Amino acid sequence: METGASDSVAFSAIHQQLVHLGGIVGQIQSFLQSKRPAVLPPMVYEGITQIVNGVDQLGRNLVALEDETRSLRALAYMGGVVNSSLNLDVVLQIVMDTIIRLTGAERAFLMLRNEQGELAIRVGRNWEQETLDSAELAISRTVIYRVADEGQPVLTTNAQEDPRFTGQESIAAHNLRSILCVPLKVRDQVTGVIYTDNRIRSGLFTHKELDLLTGFSNQAAVAIENARLYDSVLHTLAEVTELKNLMDNVFSSMASGVLTADIQERILLCNQAAERILGMVSKDVVGKDISQVFPPLTPVIQPFFDQLLHSDEPVVGLEASPELQNKGQVDLRLSLAPLKDAHKKTQGVAIVLEDLTEKKRLEAQRRMFEKMVSPAVIEHLDPDRLHLGGGKKEITTLFADLRGFTSFCELVEPEELVAVLNKYLAAAAEAVLNEGGTIDKFLGDAVMSWFNAPVSQPDHAFRAVRSALLLRSAVEDLHRDIPPAWRMSFAVGIHVGEAVLGLVGTDKRMEYTAIGDCVNTAKRIQENALPGQILISAQVYREVKDWIVAELVEPILAKGKRHPVQVYEVYGLR
Repeated sequence: METGASDSVAFSAIHQQLVHLGGIVGQIQSFLQSKRPAVLPPMVYEGITQIVNGVDQLGRNLVALEDETRSLRALAYMGGVVNSSLNLDVVLQIVMDTIIRLTGAERAFLMLRNEQGELAIRVGRNWEQETLDSAELAISRTVIYRVADEGQPVLTTNAQEDPRFTGQESIAAHNLRSILCVPLKVRDQVTGVIYTDNRIRSGLFTHKELDLLTGFSNQAAVAIENARLYDSVLHTLAEVTELKNLMDNVFSSMASGVLTADIQERILLCNQAAERILGMVSKDVVGKDISQVFPPLTPVIQPFFDQLLHSDEPVVGLEASPELQNKGQVDLRLSLAPLKDAHKKTQGVAIVLEDLTEKKRLEAQRRMFEKMVSPAVIEHLDPDRLHLGGGKKEITTLFADLRGFTSFCELVEPEELVAVLNKYLAAAAEAVLNEGGTIDKFLGDAVMSWFNAPVSQPDHAFRAVRSALLLRSAVEDLHRDIPPAWRMSFAVGIHVGEAVLGLVGTDKRMEYTAIGDCVNTAKRIQENALPGQILISAQVYREVKDWIVAELVEPILAKGKRHPVQVYEVYGLR
């Protein structure tokens, strides 16, 4: 009775472990099926499905094993002998030695069906309890297959004279006499046969030995099946453990935090990413209620947790900015998904956490950077390939300078001055960007910009002229909304030519800009323009003359130029 109680405890412990393991694997499968992360390969999903099926089959096998073991426990002597080990090879040896001892047979063979359903000798023993070699494996296949096919035992006291086997070559050739062969049955299925014989004595086996061997074969068949099941249990447990370790490694390496909780909101799992995001360690989290561990997250999670348990529909993309005890304020994105068991019943919830704190900080920095540098330039730059220098390209350069600003500075306070200047510079920036231009820099009250870089624009000269006209129109609109004392106008100069575009400065401080004579020429043209006047070089005029209204004006004597620069004043579009 003590042994029986011990076995029951062992089976119960294994069953509990399987139930727990099945729950975990089911949760993993449900989560992966609902989320399907792109970083995971198909073999992971196939492996999980195999684990779920294996655990389920393992549970059924354990139930069968427990039932069979309970039956065997009721059998006294024989059951105790053949169940002295769950190692299949050991059990087979014990079975064969017991058969020879009980029947007095010269030889005994045990044959089992393999995966293809064919009978194969698993063990052969002689009366000295020695394993037989290949030369001693001469047996009657006729008898063996009859027993296996019909499921009924065969007893012959002298096979040489038995009319049932007249003409059978194996019996005559091997001089077989006393033969006793019984089926091994488990749940009415023949799983193998036990074959015993004596090549010397006739009449060795009687119905007594037949009944004894038949009764023993029933116990032996169950013992062998138990050993097989036990081997299967060990093998499946090893596979499950290996795959569980694999999934633990997968969860540990995931960048997203993962928490799983049961329907009572008790946390069951916390991966390393979740520990890092939440600033806690798993041992302080697992087994506790969500509200107890993460009070700041409770108002965010609670309503959707309850909703999910009722609807079984995942909740994706929740955002929150809680103040965590060990981390301070963090920006999180949360998603919740139901965890189902093998029967599709919801057993809990998976909570996926993404830390957006650094991402939002970088986005804020980028938005600030975009206000200081043209978005086109930002998109053009590759942070991994930044180096000083550049390349040649034809561009149209536009300079716009706010006339009257110097004298205006003497009349207003600095705060007011900056506010007024920003209104004009905003108008200039919008006019350039609306035409796809790139703002190089703001030079006090002036704007330097260009077109056709970094993105090529076949009509770049015309875009620059349109941008200047938009600027002039925007300033006129601005004048209607500001006091007369604040009203000023831009003088614009435009020139087209080849320049070098790239990074200048040092490794610690650099800027993306354009350098070349065409840039200097545009600046000189702008310096000679009157307030509200748009002057373009002859080169620009040749590019855009069919679409604009312009007039040739006096050439300008530009500083640093040996010859006067021919320019046109632009009045509008045709």
